[in-house]
Amino acid sequence: MGIVTSDRAKELAYDKNLDLVLIAPQADPPVCRIMDYGKFRFDKIKKEKESRKKQQSAETKQIQLSIVIGDNDFNTKLNHANRFLKNGDKVRVIVKFRSRQIQHKDMGYNILNKFTSGCSENGTCDKPPVEEGRNLSVLIVPLKPEQKKAKAEKAEAKTETNNLKEELQ
Repeated sequence: MGIVTSDRAKELAYDKNLDLVLIAPQADPPVCRIMDYGKFRFDKIKKEKESRKKQQSAETKQIQLSIVIGDNDFNTKLNHANRFLKNGDKVRVIVKFRSRQIQHKDMGYNILNKFTSGCSENGTCDKPPVEEGRNLSVLIVPLKPEQKKAKAEKAEAKTETNNLKEELQ
């Protein structure tokens, strides 16, 4: 509409049964807009809700191990971790050392390496294992869909080459 006096702008807004909203008060001259402010707020809140729905909130699940864990317990916890990773959650794996077990940190590293290799289909390890007092921990994050496809293609190519080698022999 161009530059209009404030009285004229109020009059125009009143005639159209709308609101006069100050958009940029620092501008010279100040910028105003004639609109239905209630509808504007409603649409803005609706867009914010939709954007919150689309956000993925990844929880961090925690799994505790010991260096004297049995095979079945280890496999059960590995299955839990794989299920968490498939759901899109991060998994923190902690190996707790009790009393004199702290002297055998290499066993803790071996267990964590075995665990991360077991989760390699669904997740990857961000950093190497971290020592935190009497604990040894690692964070496993879920694979993105394109990473899963690339890994599956790589495994498929590997099996094909193995099959060809067997046929040649």
